[in-house]
Amino acid sequence: MEEVFKKYESEVRSYCRSFPKEFNYAKGSIMKDTDGKEYIDFFCGAGALNYGHNNDYIKSKIIDYLNKDGIVHSLDMYTTAKKEFIEYFENKLLEPKGYNYKIQFTGPTGTNSVEAALKLARKVKKRNNILALMGGFHGMSLGSLALTTDIGSRGGAGVPLYNVTHIPTPYMFPDVDMINYLEIILSDDHSGIDKPAAIIIETTQAEGGVYVLSNEYLKGLRNICDKYDILLIVDDIQVGCGRSGNYFSFERADIIPDIVCLSKSLGGYGLPFAVTLLKPELDIWTPGEHNGTFRGNQLAMVGAKAGLELVTNDNIQDRVANLSNKIQEKLKTFLLDYPEFELRGIGFIWGIDVKDEQLATNISRECFNQGLVIEKAGRNNSVIKLMPSLLIEEELLNKGIEILITVIKELNKYQVTRLKSQ
Repeated sequence: MEEVFKKYESEVRSYCRSFPKEFNYAKGSIMKDTDGKEYIDFFCGAGALNYGHNNDYIKSKIIDYLNKDGIVHSLDMYTTAKKEFIEYFENKLLEPKGYNYKIQFTGPTGTNSVEAALKLARKVKKRNNILALMGGFHGMSLGSLALTTDIGSRGGAGVPLYNVTHIPTPYMFPDVDMINYLEIILSDDHSGIDKPAAIIIETTQAEGGVYVLSNEYLKGLRNICDKYDILLIVDDIQVGCGRSGNYFSFERADIIPDIVCLSKSLGGYGLPFAVTLLKPELDIWTPGEHNGTFRGNQLAMVGAKAGLELVTNDNIQDRVANLSNKIQEKLKTFLLDYPEFELRGIGFIWGIDVKDEQLATNISRECFNQGLVIEKAGRNNSVIKLMPSLLIEEELLNKGIEILITVIKELNKYQVTRLKSQ
């Protein structure tokens, strides 16, 4: 089964090593391999499939568009698909929330959105430095990688990663007022840190281990940025599009970033799509100054509009809030017997920090053997990350959680027995 992949595909492949089966079917929250075995998907394409696999409503819109021979590739020319996406996004999503953003269509992935945000921030403020948080993940192209902190990703750069200053995230020093710390390094003429053009954050650090930044901290950042003429960039690529409860993850803190990066589930159907939202006064680009061949993915725009229609018409937000509470309660109750583990999360992204890389690997592997696709994250990959579809049936959600709980119980029992015998 794996021969063709091992022979011809680059060694850089990663997820297939954790989930070594050949898949040929997916619907909703179920995937099937070529042997017909079913798996519950708690991975969701690393957050690109918030509405599940092959969502009927989104699929019907895309197929209808193809059947009409709609434009598929157009660079940044005017098209009906783009117009309809823009109108819906602005009128049905942004305006009701009181947000005034222009939309920049970047290349097709999240890192393209981040690169555009960085270039624009530096162009607007005429400063090189960017502040980023330790534990953050923002992409794998060089500008985004300079923001990203995990040593494995940075090691692949091959060149020095410049013009970024990393600062501690509040959970790293819970007894320290990190907003005051930021105030000091920005106001002290001996801090040695160049005044930045922007601060970039994820409101919940996903790959960093599912750490939710508090509303107070987010408000404090907004105030600091206003005080020191710094742009606030929110990377909403993984935890946006409804994943954290609200469509935008920063809504809970009642703040408005200057620039927002969106991708992953924005395309609705797993189609590559990314945009950078920017306040109108920041739009000082000259024509073609930042571009990309696939910045006009028309099928993704059709899928994105359909996905937005689901969000705005089907009250997904209330559903996520309700089921999120149930996820939290179930896991919290279970983990009372495992005080050494830590539960963190919000909305439909939760992490169980088992504090041990090998244990996390064993849990993920055994879950897969029992029909649950679930990945690891965080420092030393010791966090089991739950990211089910926002539309997963409650019965499937409970079944997936039960598989996870059973696996943790069995592996922990085995570890205790093994340690006693040593």
